Amino acid sequence: MRTIISLPRTRAFAWVTLAMVIGVALTVRLGFWQLSRAAQKEERQAAIVVQMQAGVLNTSALLDDPTNFDLMHQRVRLQGQWLPQHTVYLDNRPMNGRAGFWVITPLQLNANTRVLVQRGWVPRHQLDRTLLPEIQTPTGVVQIQGRIAPPPSPLMSLTADPGFDNTDPKVNHIRQNLDLGVYAVQVGGTLAATVLQTDANSEGLQRDWPVITAGVEKNLAYAFQWFALAALQLILYIWFQFIQPYRHARRLPN
Repeated sequence: MRTIISLPRTRAFAWVTLAMVIGVALTVRLGFWQLSRAAQKEERQAAIVVQMQAGVLNTSALLDDPTNFDLMHQRVRLQGQWLPQHTVYLDNRPMNGRAGFWVITPLQLNANTRVLVQRGWVPRHQLDRTLLPEIQTPTGVVQIQGRIAPPPSPLMSLTADPGFDNTDPKVNHIRQNLDLGVYAVQVGGTLAATVLQTDANSEGLQRDWPVITAGVEKNLAYAFQWFALAALQLILYIWFQFIQPYRHARRLPN
């Protein structure tokens, strides 16, 4: 060890040491940042589980206190009437590896309150993508179960939203994305919430929605990579700056 420490050093050694310290500090910091992101996701997942285990709210409870519509992932039991003329088929929404549509229909709870219901999934026709599959939309008062959910996530689109025209029974009901502001005006007013219907498969619709998970695996993998990179930098520094010079010094004649 004394031999290693006593080896002559140059200005380049100082720069290499400084670069190693900065590199190790940065990669360790990034590793801990990924761990903190994983912890945040786990906390959010725990909050979602608690909310989903809370009691089911019915239509009366939601209408009596509209702030309940803001309880994300809250389970609900709704009673109302479908507005089938405003049904939208969101394209490029796969389920279990198959291409298809999410079927979206507003549900009228009372004269002034509507919710957007993501009713289920249907497969896309293999040859004619504009050919919509048969689904049933009951008339009159219906009851559904679901949970309050975020609006459908937007996908990248090369064209602007053309707007919804319920006079065309086929093509104009297929959409890439849904502008909720514009859609709400066309439906007739503000949409109180988006609800993911969780009833058993019915009406020609499948509802095998993915289970909500924390999704920390990617963060943990990134953290491992950053820590491994920090360790690699330190090992290479020790090898090339201490062990290799020491081995070289031992081979020199006295």
